[in-house]
Order: sequence, then structure tokens, then C-alpha cells
Amino acid sequence: MTYSTRDHALIPSNRSATYLRLNSGPNTGTTYSNSTKSYNITMSDLLEGKVELDPTVDFVAGTAAGISGLVVGFPLDTVKVRFQNPQTAAKYRSTLDAVSTIIREERFFGLYKGITSPLASSALLNGLVFASYRFFMKLQLDHNEATPTLTQITLAGVGTGIVSSILTTPIELIKIRQQNCLEKSASVYSTALQIVRTSGLRGLYRGITATALRDTGYGAYFLSYEATCRALSPLAAGSVESKALASSTGPAWWSMLIAGGIAGVFGWVVTFPFDVVKTRIQGTHYSSPRPPDLRMQKYNLYRTTVSTIINSYRAEGISVFFRGLAPTLLRAIPVNMVTFTTFEAVVHAFA
Repeated sequence: MTYSTRDHALIPSNRSATYLRLNSGPNTGTTYSNSTKSYNITMSDLLEGKVELDPTVDFVAGTAAGISGLVVGFPLDTVKVRFQNPQTAAKYRSTLDAVSTIIREERFFGLYKGITSPLASSALLNGLVFASYRFFMKLQLDHNEATPTLTQITLAGVGTGIVSSILTTPIELIKIRQQNCLEKSASVYSTALQIVRTSGLRGLYRGITATALRDTGYGAYFLSYEATCRALSPLAAGSVESKALASSTGPAWWSMLIAGGIAGVFGWVVTFPFDVVKTRIQGTHYSSPRPPDLRMQKYNLYRTTVSTIINSYRAEGISVFFRGLAPTLLRAIPVNMVTFTTFEAVVHAFA
């Protein structure tokens, strides 16, 4: 759920598969190659010691898939951010109107403002999410042969989201500052330097609480992905040998696409209000004047997570916390399709 960085990046939200080898048994010495299983559905195999990762293929394929998904979904991420910003929300009537207006006023590449920082950190975030998930899963299992429950998968995902916020917060902050610029935006370096000059290094972590709360959506993402795959795929049950035999025909491909789409939607819906809060916090400084159309307090209305929730609700009602949800859900299907397709292409190129 990379995410955001969740499609972030994440996308959140769309962590791709892992190229793996399933050992058919400790005494046979034979292996089975499988390039169609998603990495979060193979976590139980990883932790049982039945799977060996090819780190080079995993890194290259995962990074390429993450980048391709980011490029495809980023225009709708820009639209989402514009809807969530109270100073630009009234400018657009709908998702389609926002896209056409941005292209008309800022040219096509206006839809890609702020994409540099997520692109540059894609590989690092991919590694952090994978390592964190595996760590939190191991903490919960009694032994390496145990198969994780859906509850354990959810908790591992929540922990992963909190840890990943350490990296995603400054990335999201820079991205949002660039996306909110209606004129020509400054570079990543200039934007980061300005933040540090005005607020110090601490300024790069403005909104980290809201970011961590939003990224707990990794729990919902992994839960819905795993639950859907278990419901749709017979590969979820049986011995390693039967998994290998059944997977040789590749029946999990369609179920992965469905599971990825469901996970992308569910992972966002659960914590989307915190994404709105995060965007509003990161779009302002502590010393920023209050928006001209909102009148309440002398200090910045979006100074903290709590003040942002209270003031946003008072001014715009409960619906404000789902502003920008439509373009976010619209991008889930194409992003997942491109992510899985790219991963498959890279894996087969290495095969």
C-alpha cells in the first residue's frame, strides 16, 4: 500500500510478488520455481523456511513493478491531493474536471508534480516494508513451522506501516508541497532545503503522527489480500509439494489480480480520513496564517493531528475526511494490473 508512497508507492499499497523457489523436501534437493505468487501471500512460506528468495530478481522486479505502478497512478494522486487541500478543492468539480483543468493550466506534466521523491525512494521503501513485515511476523509465531493467522498478518501489517512512516513522512511532505504548487514547482532539493531552513530537520517529519496512523492501513491491505487469495486459490491449502504441483499450471494469476484490487480499495478506505488529515498538515507550516475561508483560531488550523481533525470537521463536516477518495479508488485497478504485469515481465526476463 505504497502507500502514496503506499501505491504508495504504496503505492501502500501494491507491493508486488517475490520470485521464489519452493523446496519440495529436505531430502530430495529438488526445487520448484514460481513467479506468480505475490510476496505477501508467500510470507507463511518464507517464515516456515520453505522458500528461498533470489534477492537480485526480487529487488529488480519489485522495484520495476513499484515504479511502473507509481507512474500509472500518480496523476490521480495529484488530483486527490488537490481535492484534500481546502485552498484548491473548490477549483475542481469532479475528478475528470480536475485532470482536464490541470492539463490545461499546468500542461500534462502538471499531473506529475512531486513524483521525483517517491521514484527515488521506491527501492528503499520496498525493502523496508518487506523487512519490517517479516520481522513483525516472526515476533508473533511460536516456531518457524507455524502458519500465520489473519490476525497475525493484520498486526504485522500495522507494525509495518508505523515503521515505514519514518521513511514515507519526508517523502510525502516534499511531494505534497510540490503538488500543491499551481505554478511551476521547485525541485525536490530546493523544496527540502526550504523546509530545513525554516523548520530544521524536524520540519521534514511534519505530519508523522497522521502518516503513521494512515499507514496502519497496511494491516487492512495485507489482511484483505491474504483473505481473498485464500478464498479464491486452492494453493492456500495443502502441502508444499501439492502447492508446487498445482502452481505449475499458474491458476493464481487471476486471483492475484482480484486480491490486489480488493486489497488496494480496502487498504485505503480503512484509514483514508488520516490521509486527508496528513495532507492538510503537510501542506502548511506551524507559522502559516489561517486559510482565508476558514475562521476560528489565530494559529494555523492544521497545526497538529487533533487540531486538523477538529477544525476540518467543524468547517466542512464528516464528508471532508473522504475527500479525494474517488480518484484514489479509481487508480487501484490499473495500478495493480500494471504492477503485477511488470513484475511478471521482469521475472520471466531473468528466468
